[in-house]
Amino acid sequence: MQKIQLGRSGITVPPVIFGCNIFGWTVDKAQSFRLLDTLVDSGLNALDTADVYSYWVPGNKGGESEIIIGEWLKARGRRHDVLIFSKAGMEMPGIGKGLSAQYLTSAIEASLKRLQTDVIDLFQSHRDDEVTPHEETLAVYDKLIKAGKIRAIGASNYSVARFKQALEVSVRTGLPRYETMQPHYNLLERAIEADLLPLCASEGVGVIPYYALASGFLSGKYRSEADLGKSPRGARGAGKYLDARGLKVLAALDAVADRYRTTAAQVAIAWFKGRPGLAAPIASATTIEQLAELAQAAVLVLDTEAIAQLDAASA
Repeated sequence: MQKIQLGRSGITVPPVIFGCNIFGWTVDKAQSFRLLDTLVDSGLNALDTADVYSYWVPGNKGGESEIIIGEWLKARGRRHDVLIFSKAGMEMPGIGKGLSAQYLTSAIEASLKRLQTDVIDLFQSHRDDEVTPHEETLAVYDKLIKAGKIRAIGASNYSVARFKQALEVSVRTGLPRYETMQPHYNLLERAIEADLLPLCASEGVGVIPYYALASGFLSGKYRSEADLGKSPRGARGAGKYLDARGLKVLAALDAVADRYRTTAAQVAIAWFKGRPGLAAPIASATTIEQLAELAQAAVLVLDTEAIAQLDAASA
């Protein structure tokens, strides 16, 4: 399985990064352990989580995903077999939010404790904090990198203007720079192609988009209003794509999948390969069967005709 470099970080990842927001939400601890065991054995060893996952579930308070990963690491002793990516900055209910020196230092220590590890491979600013100067945030990361608590940093959900500012601050001050950007991007969410993606490509920043399958819609699982009740994710996010454009994209995915004798989900993930600035998409799976699809998608390469067909349908 080909590995992809994340910016200038020295960290290499498989063609698909596993999204762990489902842990403690749509999959319980036992199933999470089964998925993690299978993930590592299949070579998909990069895990993306965040402190806020999954506070939105009734009875949760945030940190559930990190806790499950930490318990798995302790039980299996496989810390050196995985790459752990986490984030902070979004509001943790009853605790706080932002990227100030005080809050960020505390948030990272809390993540390390939940994950039961001494170091997080990639730590990301989950959401921009326009109140806190970039210099303050990057200086905290500098101290944590030097202390060996994080290896590299990334950002998520930044506007192109603010992300450009942050990169310029790193050049001017010599502070660590964001080596990755995690935006919302897939066949149905392509707005960043106008500005953010070209910026990342020119600056050598690795883009690791979330919602690669549009909350599962691009898997073909949701084709009518009645289908949205198949899972919590369907009701929460996939419904907005159930329109003429969404169905047109599904039809194109079906056509390409039929030609390659594979599935719509695998084609939707393979579409990311080779796009300027793109490192690897983030996608989730709740079953071992779905996980096998991700592993197959990681090695699937589409020809120019298939890419053009998908681009046209989703334009």
